[in-house]
Amino acid sequence: MTSIVFYFQVHQPFRLRRYSFFDIGVSEQYYDEAENERILRRVAEKCYRPMTRLLADLIARHDGAFRCAFSISGTALDQFELWAPDVLEQFQALAATGCVEFLAETSHHSLAFLADRDEFAAQVRAHADRIERLFGRRPTTFRNTELVCDNEVARAAEALGFRGILAEGADHLLGWRSPHFVYRPEGCERLKVLLRSYRLSDDIAFRFSNRQWSEWPLPADRYAHWLHRLGGEAEVVGLFMDYETFGEHQWEDTGIFAFMEHLPGLVLAQPDFRFETPAEALARLDPVGRLDIPYPVSWADTERDLTAWLGNHMQRAAMDALYQTGRLVRGAAARRPDLLERWRRLTTSDHLYYMCTKWFTDGDVHKYFSPYGSPYDAYIAFMNVLDDLDRRAREAVGERTAAVQEAAR
Repeated sequence: MTSIVFYFQVHQPFRLRRYSFFDIGVSEQYYDEAENERILRRVAEKCYRPMTRLLADLIARHDGAFRCAFSISGTALDQFELWAPDVLEQFQALAATGCVEFLAETSHHSLAFLADRDEFAAQVRAHADRIERLFGRRPTTFRNTELVCDNEVARAAEALGFRGILAEGADHLLGWRSPHFVYRPEGCERLKVLLRSYRLSDDIAFRFSNRQWSEWPLPADRYAHWLHRLGGEAEVVGLFMDYETFGEHQWEDTGIFAFMEHLPGLVLAQPDFRFETPAEALARLDPVGRLDIPYPVSWADTERDLTAWLGNHMQRAAMDALYQTGRLVRGAAARRPDLLERWRRLTTSDHLYYMCTKWFTDGDVHKYFSPYGSPYDAYIAFMNVLDDLDRRAREAVGERTAAVQEAAR
């Protein structure tokens, strides 16, 4: 029996406004609320509403045999509550079917594990609490931001009580082994890892509308045949992708919704295949072996590493300054509790992603997602906001103001 595990990441960052040097010490308006609302409403109309309706229809049509999972970042949940509460209600209706699992992640889609383990644990617990309140069940599967995972992340997830973790099935991590089995991360005793089948996932998420692709156009029956062809060579196939793939990155006129409408029935036509949530697959399957993940692996870019966020000096300086300011903000929380949420929104990984200076295909992807004219523009706006936040935190605790840029040198 081969399990197909669809997992969708739902995320929207709070984008910064063009915060200049002359705003420092003058304005606390860091975020471009009009632009954030505009984008959220657009994506809700093109993706969230129609795709969530389709998934509900598929669950009903197949009597619960179609199953899937989501991780919704806390910043996306905030924006649903502000500007699209009906979308949140749609997700709650999916949860009520019992066929959809909602995972835990960091509350603010952050890379906190790399810089501040206490902050990481606080964000994960806060997110798990919120998921339980909203969807009625406490998460047992963890997905770190951008699928960043190594042995230490896995051990931390196990210590927080999770039974499973998602990770990228990168070639350089697996070597001769297949991503289509469950493994036990090195150093863990209970936690299991479910891997992303990146080729099959990216066929949908990235290549589906590429007219230069040799498989374009991709009908659902051909894709189902690729899955069936794995047969006894796979126990589980992890199809992990951004939810915005449907209708936003791959527009409706590409046929992406029709593709998903027909795929479950075609897959289930082969009796040796089923759909499961990550928790279901991990509970049913035993690890085939230990998986050593000695350094962080992510699902981003061709390298599948951290260079999308920490690959240049600007990004590393911003990351260092960000978490240095975080310590000040927590110290000021008694007098200025509002600063903590403002700071946590800055920990969202997108802000570092916008500063990436890669070229070629990966660079094109970064440009597609960035609201800035250049990585340097992203860095300047971020550091100006961080400087202002640093000053306000110091003022709250009566310390002498010091520029964040000096600390980041």
